Amino acid sequence: MSGSGGSAPARSGSDGHARGTARVLRVAGPLVEIVCPASVAMHDLVVLGPDRLPGEVVAIGGDTATVQAYEYTGGLAPGHPAEPQGRPLSVRLAPELLGGVFDGLLRPLHGVGDLLLTTGPDFAPQRRTWPFAPGVFEGGQVAAGDVLGEIGASVSLRLLVPADLTGEVSRIAAAGEYSSDAVLAVVGGHGVRMAQSWPVRRPRPVSRRLPADVPLNTGQRAVDLLFPVARGSTVAVPGGFGTGKTMLLQQIAKWCDADVIVYVGCGERGNEMADVIEELAELTDPRTGGRLADRTVTIANTSNMPMMAREASVHTGATVAEYFRDMGLDVVLIADSTSRWAEALREFASRMGELPAEEGYPAGLASQLAAFYERAAAVRTLAGATGSVTVIGAVSPPGGDRTEPVTAHTERLVRCLWNLDRDLAYARHYPAVSWTDSFSRDAATLATAHTRAGDPEWTERRGRVARLLAEADRLADLVELVGITALPPRERMSVLAGRLLREALIQQSALSPADAYSAPEKTAALVEAVLTVVDRCLELADSGARPQDIEAVDFTPLLRARETAGPTETAPVATARDSVLARLKEAAA
Repeated sequence: MSGSGGSAPARSGSDGHARGTARVLRVAGPLVEIVCPASVAMHDLVVLGPDRLPGEVVAIGGDTATVQAYEYTGGLAPGHPAEPQGRPLSVRLAPELLGGVFDGLLRPLHGVGDLLLTTGPDFAPQRRTWPFAPGVFEGGQVAAGDVLGEIGASVSLRLLVPADLTGEVSRIAAAGEYSSDAVLAVVGGHGVRMAQSWPVRRPRPVSRRLPADVPLNTGQRAVDLLFPVARGSTVAVPGGFGTGKTMLLQQIAKWCDADVIVYVGCGERGNEMADVIEELAELTDPRTGGRLADRTVTIANTSNMPMMAREASVHTGATVAEYFRDMGLDVVLIADSTSRWAEALREFASRMGELPAEEGYPAGLASQLAAFYERAAAVRTLAGATGSVTVIGAVSPPGGDRTEPVTAHTERLVRCLWNLDRDLAYARHYPAVSWTDSFSRDAATLATAHTRAGDPEWTERRGRVARLLAEADRLADLVELVGITALPPRERMSVLAGRLLREALIQQSALSPADAYSAPEKTAALVEAVLTVVDRCLELADSGARPQDIEAVDFTPLLRARETAGPTETAPVATARDSVLARLKEAAA
């Protein structure tokens, strides 16, 4: 392996050269068949034709290899040259990824209006310099993954010994500014740079996987309270058109407490991705005071870009996430959406003549989804630090059909499901996370984490809210049949409780400066306020107060508390609670 990057070595052909020369036999869209040397292996990188289009070997039969091209193949013809590169498809990992926008192969993109334009396969981005502070001395012994120094960036980065190196540090650079391609250390006779290359389909090595038992705070109450996710866990977000998937994922990218965000726009509309990039560039990071984009890596393979680059984009995103994870950082990888990725798999499998499985998808769909989500983990790095990659994947089932293959397989693989309900979305209840069709397998583990953090009541609050919402839903159909006045007083209070929980707690406006983000303390205060008011309503109903008098009380202060209180404020919530309690007291008098 290369000491500076850890990528696979180039293989030599029968002529002694790492790269062979081949020719194109057939072109069918992104599928290209070539005659190739015997040294070619699966998933090798191949450049095609005079324009040197990148492609990857996906099948080999005798002296013929099938390549999936990652660029538009117009103009490519039989007889054109094809050059196997003797190494897997790899990407360049370096500090300048932070704040950048890239395509599915991690090549820089530039925005023009609503479009994201690629700069071509041979474009060399401008390199910048980064402050480096050495952390070891010459003559010391280091092993794979050890920290050689600190790199100054928008987040704390480290220069690590590559995974294939160990030995003596014969040289270490002095403190100063360096480009990412400068040799900063020599370990075991090999130069070590900030930049490195890594195969996108090969998970980066770790010391061991750890239990995912630390909550990822997203700032979205419907998620953090009812369906929490742990750092290093997996989430699926299925929802039909118009249910707010992209908006919810953007909110999580903006406000979650991860160190680095890797946002993969896979097959989505170009104008939506342009909006995401523009918003991230304008937002201020609440933790650092800098730009939020400076700790975000955006990988955009929109619907107007080459289709098969979608297939590589999710693996590219996972590789970037693991690169920052290995530095001891917590990373959130957002894939929007895996359905578009699966469509690319289906189209290419059809061109290859594979026997279709359910709904035309390839038979290996489930295993490919599992391989992607399996790259999520909380880990002990080779250097002994802890880091994590949390994977959040949107799913776009046609017509909202959750039984279709991509959704069904994904639900089986993930730890958390945030199902977006069409009826909630059409009622303008956002985020439209269904409390009846969603789940979190991390909730029990995270209850222990909240107890350790000094909040032993978290489990009880969550359970109480879930029970009240379920009871209100149970009564909703009955109310439509017989009317609210036909219900007993206590059940009428349960219907009222459901409305208060939905409007005062679960709903959240992504466009409100006060409500776009809800800190854990604000969420806890809102839950306590609503439950206190609900308990008082139940007490009054049990003591003989007329239900209609209780329902006539103006609950506006409580319903508006989420807007009147800032993202981290709790005092206005308590004031609103006391105001409503006073009005209830007057109504009962």
